[in-house]
Amino acid sequence: MSDFPADLPENVHHITVEGRDVYLVGTAHVSLESVEDVRTAIETINPDTVCVELCEARHKAMMDQDSWKKMNIFKVIKEKKALFLLAQLILNAFYRKIGEQLGVQPGAEMIEGMRLAKEKGATLVLADRLIEVTLKRVWGFLNFWNKLKMFVQLMASLFVAEKVDSDLVEELKNQDQLENVLETFTRSFPEVKKRLIDERDMYLAQKIRTAPGKSIVAVVGAGHVPGIKQHIQKDVDLSPLVELPPKALAPVILKWAIPILIAVLLIVGFVKGGTQNGIESIYIWILVNGILAGLGAAIALAHPLTILASFLGAPLTSLNPMIAAGWVAGFVQAWVKKPTVSDLEDLPNAIVTLRGFWTNPVSKVLLVVVLANLGSSLGTFISGGWIAARLF
Repeated sequence: MSDFPADLPENVHHITVEGRDVYLVGTAHVSLESVEDVRTAIETINPDTVCVELCEARHKAMMDQDSWKKMNIFKVIKEKKALFLLAQLILNAFYRKIGEQLGVQPGAEMIEGMRLAKEKGATLVLADRLIEVTLKRVWGFLNFWNKLKMFVQLMASLFVAEKVDSDLVEELKNQDQLENVLETFTRSFPEVKKRLIDERDMYLAQKIRTAPGKSIVAVVGAGHVPGIKQHIQKDVDLSPLVELPPKALAPVILKWAIPILIAVLLIVGFVKGGTQNGIESIYIWILVNGILAGLGAAIALAHPLTILASFLGAPLTSLNPMIAAGWVAGFVQAWVKKPTVSDLEDLPNAIVTLRGFWTNPVSKVLLVVVLANLGSSLGTFISGGWIAARLF
């Protein structure tokens, strides 16, 4: 099957890999035309194997629409996964928002590929890297300021309310348009493109390359097509691409050094400046930490008890590297307003709107954790600097 069928869509790219025919279907993840492209390609080629740009976790979530009901919010906080889950929810909200405007389910082209693979008896290959590994590699290789900058941009995306028409989405299937979008993004976050796009290009290419069968259709985002074509002819070792980033020594040192430094500054305040100066430094530490952590919880529209817990907990947790103010706030919020099954069921719909994101008890707990932690961190730097300035 070396000849390219004339009636295939223009977004299908044919590659010969070691005598086998591989057809890359470049798609927009929220596009009716992409669904039709996938259907036409598989119906025309009748492949032995269909690869889709999904990992096991995303496949399970897509196939099990009730998976949200099984989430244990206390476990999420305890395992320090609140920020990762919040990031996933924000990205899901972005796709669902566009999907509602265009009348198509996000990932519909992947679902169509899986449906046709089953219908035709083709082997299905989940070709993408685990999303948790991708997110941890993206986050783990960013420095503190880029993490903060990226978080702010993610949160800001919740406020974007512009209409996105179908013509614009289809334009993103054009390679040059995609490269322009990525070029703009990578000026701010070059490490993110490397982990989110480039590494997954290699991973997808290897999974497609080693897929069984003589003819293979791979349903992938259009942005991955150039990278897959670049890497698919060579054997790629996947083990470095699935390793979690090593814990950097500097953050571990800082986690302990900052509380010790603050404690030393408070003690020096008493010795050098006298009792009055020392007491004033303690007040600064308590009030700045507590107010900013409480403000973070308040911005998340937390329960008054949660705001109070943030205010009282932040000055203490900031001196204890093993506990974070956001965890305390999150546990209190989940306790006073425990999410119900109906809240979990409503989560995918709630996150589409800004109001829903802030009012759903599940997403609110996540916002409380992240924003209270952010407020406490800012409080530590501001109050610590203030105390030091008073002494020196």
